[in-house]
Amino acid sequence: MKNHNIIFFTNCNFPLPFSLLNSISSFSLFFLLSLFLQPISTSSSSSLINNPPPLPILPIPSASQIQWQLGNMALFLHFGPNTFTDSEWGTGHAHPSVFNPINLDAAQWVRVAKDAGFSRIILTAKHHDGFCLWPSEYTNYSVSSSPWRNGKGDVVGELAKAAKEAGLGLGLYLSPWDRHESCYGKTLEYNEFYLGQMTELLTRYGEIKEVWLDGAKGEGEKDMEYFFDSWFSLIHQLQPGVVIFSDAGPDCRWIGDEAGIAKPTCWSLFNSSSAKIGGTDSRYSGEGDPYGHDWIPAECDVSIRPGWFWHPSEVPKSARTLLDIYYKSAGRNCLLLLNVPPNSFGLISDEDVQVLQEFTKIRDSIFSYNLAENALVDGSSTRGDDEDVRFAPANVLKEGIYTYWAPAENQPTWALYLNLQDSISFNVLLIQEPIHMGQRIIEFHFDILDDEGVWSTVVRGSTVGYRRILRFPIVESQFLRLVIEKSRADPLVSYLGIHLDNFSHLDSHLDKTSISGSEIRQQITLNNSEISAV
Repeated sequence: MKNHNIIFFTNCNFPLPFSLLNSISSFSLFFLLSLFLQPISTSSSSSLINNPPPLPILPIPSASQIQWQLGNMALFLHFGPNTFTDSEWGTGHAHPSVFNPINLDAAQWVRVAKDAGFSRIILTAKHHDGFCLWPSEYTNYSVSSSPWRNGKGDVVGELAKAAKEAGLGLGLYLSPWDRHESCYGKTLEYNEFYLGQMTELLTRYGEIKEVWLDGAKGEGEKDMEYFFDSWFSLIHQLQPGVVIFSDAGPDCRWIGDEAGIAKPTCWSLFNSSSAKIGGTDSRYSGEGDPYGHDWIPAECDVSIRPGWFWHPSEVPKSARTLLDIYYKSAGRNCLLLLNVPPNSFGLISDEDVQVLQEFTKIRDSIFSYNLAENALVDGSSTRGDDEDVRFAPANVLKEGIYTYWAPAENQPTWALYLNLQDSISFNVLLIQEPIHMGQRIIEFHFDILDDEGVWSTVVRGSTVGYRRILRFPIVESQFLRLVIEKSRADPLVSYLGIHLDNFSHLDSHLDKTSISGSEIRQQITLNNSEISAV
C-alpha cells in the first residue's frame, strides 16, 4: 500500500484493523474512510516547535507583480483623434480640432470598469499618432490645442482623479512610435523627448500602477533605437510600485497575440535576455520558460470590438465569447487586458456596457460559489506535525494564495482527496498555487471516483501558477482526486474549486487538455491498474 493511503487513514478518528484494510476493495476503503474523515485538529501545544515553511523556489514575484496578478483583469481604453477620424493608426497629421468629446465622463469609464470586476484601467495617453491626452510641455500636439474644454482639458488628469476616488489602479500607455514629432528618428533627441513626456506622466498624476509600451511600428517608417534600459530605470525610480509591460518585461510580458489567448502551458518564468521588444518569438512569449531566470508573467490583450479604437460600424463581442477568452487568459495564469474604447462622445457605448454587464453576471454565476466548499479534504502527506494547520490539506478551500497545502518532503506521490459529502455535478476545475513561493507544478490530472469504484481522469493540465481554470464535459461524483505528476519542487496548492458552467459551448471550446466522456471510459483499464497498485 502506497504512502498516500496510509496518511489518509491516519487522519481518521476511527481506528481500522489492518486485517480489514487488506480485505476490502479500494473503493470500499475510500468510502469507509470518508465516513470517518474529520477536519484536522486545530489544537496546539505551547511546547510545539513548528517546522518552517518550505523554501521558495526562484524566481519569485516582486510585491508589485503579486498585486498586479491578484488584479485578474484590467480595462484598456484606446482613445484619441483616431476615435473621430474612424482610423486605427493615425498619421500624426490630423488637426487637433478633431478631438472634441463633448460628453467625456472619465467617472463613467471607471464605473463601468469597477462594476465589471476590473482592478485597474489603462489609457492610451499617447498613441502612434503622437497626440497627447494631457497638456504636455514638450509638444503642442495635445488636448491644449483642441476645442475640448476650451483647450484647458486633461483626459489623463480626469481619469486619474476618477480612478483614485473609486479605488482603481491607473495605468498609462505612452507609444514609443510617434508619427508626428519631427525629432522621431533622431536617436538621442527623441529618447530625451520620450523620457521628458514619461516624467510628466509619472510625476503629475499620483500613483501609477502600470506603464504599457510596445515595439509597434509600421513598415518603411524611420529607423529608431529606443533606450529601453534607461526608460525602465527611470520609470521604476519615479514609480517604485509600478509594473512595466512590454514584449520582454521587465515586469510583465505580452502573450504574443492580440486575441487574448494564452497557451495551455504558460509559465511566469521567462528569460528577458531571450526576448526582444518588437521581435520576440510568439511561442516563447506565450509559453514562458520553465528554466527561466526572471519572473515575468504574461498579459493577454484583446479588444471587445474588432478594432482597438471605437468605430460606429463595429459591434462588440458577445458575453459568451468574452467568457471563453477569460478561460484562456485569466484561466491560464495570465492577466486579461480587455480593451473597451470610448466613443466620439467620450463615453463607453451602451452596447459595450450591456455586454460587460452580462459577462459579469455569467462569471459570478459560475465562480461566486465553490461547490467543494464543504468538502472533507485529505492529502497524500502533510508537511510537519499533524497539529500544524499551516500546511493542512483543508487550506485549499480557503480563498487567497497565502494559505496552502504542503506535502511532506521527498514523497513518491502528491495527491489531494476530496469527499464532497454528496454527489455533485460540475464541469470546471480551478486551481491556484501560492506564487509568492514560486511556480512549481508542471503536470497534473484530476480524477473522479465512479459508482463502480473506478478512478477516471476527467481532465489533464500542465502549468498552474496564479490561477488555472479547466473545463470538461459535465461529470457527477462525490469523491475527487487531484494528482500532481511533475513539479519543480514539492508542489504547493493554495486553492481548489469546482464549479458548474452552463454557458460555455463545451463541444467547441474545451481546453485541449480535457478528456471527453467516451475517453474517460477508455481510461478504466489504466486506472484499475493504478488502484490495484495502491
